Amino acid sequence: MFRSKITGTGHYLPEEKITNHDLEKMVDTNNEWIMERTGIYSRRKAAPGQCTSDLATVAANNAIEMAGVTAKDIDMMIFGTVTPDCTMPATAGYVQQKIGANNCVAFDLVAACSGFVYGLSVADQFIKSGSKKCVLVIGAEVLTNFVDYQDRGTCILFGDGAGAAIVQRDEEENSKSQ
Repeated sequence: MFRSKITGTGHYLPEEKITNHDLEKMVDTNNEWIMERTGIYSRRKAAPGQCTSDLATVAANNAIEMAGVTAKDIDMMIFGTVTPDCTMPATAGYVQQKIGANNCVAFDLVAACSGFVYGLSVADQFIKSGSKKCVLVIGAEVLTNFVDYQDRGTCILFGDGAGAAIVQRDEEENSKSQ
């Protein structure tokens, strides 16, 4: 059995910030109420026309660079999102094309808040089985397109951003166990 390890990570946050003070102007709330319940001071908002795959592409490229691999080394991409660019094809396919990872399996995983962690678990299982060596796991959302800024119970929670990790077979650990 093989072992896996995270060899690179990346993230991307859009430029625009929505602070709790901004939300005070939109809905009946205040900074203290939000901080007490969530610990959140600000969240990010994608620019007009910026879609989930755009955020994910930056995060993916950062993870690839940190891991010291190329897009051609990736043999699987798992993309956790509930805000895809469109219903089909999978947004993973858009990211696959944008980063040049043309020879890998790529699919979306829809599991809401747990999507990225679930994606890491799936990547680990494929590596442990020996069928994959280098998996790109991405979690990205553009939730502000769906936020109701009249509902203080939810508008205080959601923002936009992306994170990515390269999960690889741990060749050093595997050679020790043989």
